[in-house]
Amino acid sequence: MKKHTFLAIDIGATSGRAVIASVESGKLEMQEAHRFPNNIIELHGRYYWDVFSLCESIKTSLSLCARQGVAIDSMGIDTWGVDYGFVGADGSLTGMPRAYRDPYTEGAPDDFFRIIPREEVYRLTGIQIMNFNSLFQLYRARQRRFAPLEAAAEILFIPDLLSYMLTGNKVCEYTIASTSQILNPATKEFEPGLLEAAGVSPGILRRPVMPGTFAGLLTDSVAKETGAGKIPVIAVAGHDTASAVAAVPAADANFAYLSSGTWSLMGIEVEQPIITGESYRNNFTNEGGIEGTTRFLKNITGMWLLEQCRKEWERSGQTYAYPQIVAMAAEAAAFPSTVNPDDPSFANPERMTAAIAAYCRHTGQPAPSTHAEFVRCIFASLSNRYGETLATLKKIAPFPIEKLHVIGGGSRNNLLNRFTANAAGIPVIAGPAEATAIGNIMIQAKAAGLLKDRWEMRRLIAAAFPPEVFLPGEQ
Repeated sequence: MKKHTFLAIDIGATSGRAVIASVESGKLEMQEAHRFPNNIIELHGRYYWDVFSLCESIKTSLSLCARQGVAIDSMGIDTWGVDYGFVGADGSLTGMPRAYRDPYTEGAPDDFFRIIPREEVYRLTGIQIMNFNSLFQLYRARQRRFAPLEAAAEILFIPDLLSYMLTGNKVCEYTIASTSQILNPATKEFEPGLLEAAGVSPGILRRPVMPGTFAGLLTDSVAKETGAGKIPVIAVAGHDTASAVAAVPAADANFAYLSSGTWSLMGIEVEQPIITGESYRNNFTNEGGIEGTTRFLKNITGMWLLEQCRKEWERSGQTYAYPQIVAMAAEAAAFPSTVNPDDPSFANPERMTAAIAAYCRHTGQPAPSTHAEFVRCIFASLSNRYGETLATLKKIAPFPIEKLHVIGGGSRNNLLNRFTANAAGIPVIAGPAEATAIGNIMIQAKAAGLLKDRWEMRRLIAAAFPPEVFLPGEQ
């Protein structure tokens, strides 16, 4: 088999990276080529994404590949969800995208539900209600006559916007579109009534295309500037979690996944969306997956509690490496208290340690007094929450869930993996840690004809990155 080389651009809310991967004779090799910041810009109380800087960083990544003599067969871009940019009738950007952290959408859902009831919005979209969903961003932007929207002929979600800036071609990729709370997961089309209720023309959004669709070639100017040539850009699973789930090294369909990072997402992969009273009451969401599947999942607060505690300790002069953190949790094995990581008091407290201690006291439990006890409390609390969520998921899932695949950075935490296996009562399969970039690359490989379906992708991933297994009852 001829060697193929792919470039994955994986951009999160604080940083991005370029990963080069080669696929040859059923083998996959990867290396990080470039890492760059992604900053929110605050201007007059509004928060924006600097997509021009991101575009320049992608071009820098391409230039680095060219200087190293790496010939790229294709590239793909994935990012966070919901946010979008504005494009005028002449093809120009009418303004920078607003960031989902901008508080202008606070209270927008309740205002919108006076037009279309909450239950009806969920019935049409299957998406959990969050202030910053694209639907509510559009609604609030129209209410306030936001100039870039007023001048826009259409909007493009962030990975599609970056692809457009590089190729001059516009697409609307299915998985990123599914995060908007505008897409109907059954029809895989946008709901015009929701857009009209928001005061926006349905023509502002293009018809979605599936992951693996050819988006365009780099423009002549980008090809010349970077020295990379006319590289094809593939619309991969543009939502980073969709790319991550594509990299779950499962052997069959009877699995759940946990994408573990600052935030955790636990769910299953299904052929049809699950929109029921039970899914609504339990706040599960239906987002797009590869090959037309649906990612039925729930958002859970992940390592956010630990990250905020670590920042607090660093400010006081105490820095811990991650192996130390894990060792501390093991040393404090006798500490009994747990919290609900999804409690609103942990959303963005001034001091996370104070919030955790207050929660414990309020619930009649001993409050942590040492750093080790805080870490132990957080790990035990997360595993309990994972176990509770999986128990609910088992009741709703249309198939038996026999194993839990943990992917993302959190899959490296062996102690938490053991806790989770015990709480879940099923085997935990940990890895790969670089799931998002791997999924991005595998979709490109499938688009190139190297792989026939997601199961062949997953077999290759399992061979390239053998996962570690944690069984219930292990200490």
